[in-house]
Amino acid sequence: MNYIDPHIHMVSRTTDDYKRMALAGCVMVSEPAFWAGFDRSGPEGFRDYFRQLTSFERKRSLAHGIEHRTWLCINAKEAENVELARAVIAMIPEFLESPEVLGIGEIGLNKNTRNESVVFLEHLDLAARLGELVLVHTPHLEDKLMGTRMILDMIRLDGRIPPERVCIDHVEEHTIQAALEAGHWVGMTLYPITKCTPQRAADMIERYGTERILVNSAGDWGHSDPLAVPEFIYEMKRRGHNEATIRTVVYDNPLSFFRQCRRFNFTPAIEQVQVAEATASVSPTVRV
Repeated sequence: MNYIDPHIHMVSRTTDDYKRMALAGCVMVSEPAFWAGFDRSGPEGFRDYFRQLTSFERKRSLAHGIEHRTWLCINAKEAENVELARAVIAMIPEFLESPEVLGIGEIGLNKNTRNESVVFLEHLDLAARLGELVLVHTPHLEDKLMGTRMILDMIRLDGRIPPERVCIDHVEEHTIQAALEAGHWVGMTLYPITKCTPQRAADMIERYGTERILVNSAGDWGHSDPLAVPEFIYEMKRRGHNEATIRTVVYDNPLSFFRQCRRFNFTPAIEQVQVAEATASVSPTVRV
């Protein structure tokens, strides 16, 4: 089954991971800007990183037949430095006309601090002024519930971005309902240990349905699995869910969310074949 991984940090993965994902059916990845594993020393480090995301990583992806898209921001871990964050936010518009870019993300909170909230709101302002989609990182473990509530409140009080243009990522059992009820898309991140296992994600699909729900692997510097989405597909099949239900979550839903971006353009392989066949059928016969 073809699938899309809507949140995976391929800069932290090997080229062999691209091959394995392609063999498993991955046709597109969406890569949010995130922490580099260390705090960068200045804004120019982010400029180089944005160039990597919008240019080099796409070449690596396409070499394995996988489409690549990205999101731009300064991540929540480095947002504590407000001066640095403002310099990075100011450079983001330079990259926004790239067809690679889906919007602003993954913005959010890490430890739910005042400075993180200030930077989150300034990212929201940029997205609202420029009409961009937003991908939101919610905090880890004990900070998640409070952080998610803070994020939902800030988006609601700003009021300029329609809720369906925001995806609240890394939801778990205690945060998914509030995000869905607020009208947002949600993402379930499938980690082997923390966040959400494929089994727990399947449980939530069975409880909440498939509308506005995505699953992703994150595939970052920590203990993660770039084939977590196929693991979810396997779990859903094991439980007897039909192909249409699974495809909605792992393929149709990401496309529906991404297509709200004015720059997004993607022709599924089956449509490419149909166009080629239609073109061939009307081509004049050449006599020799």
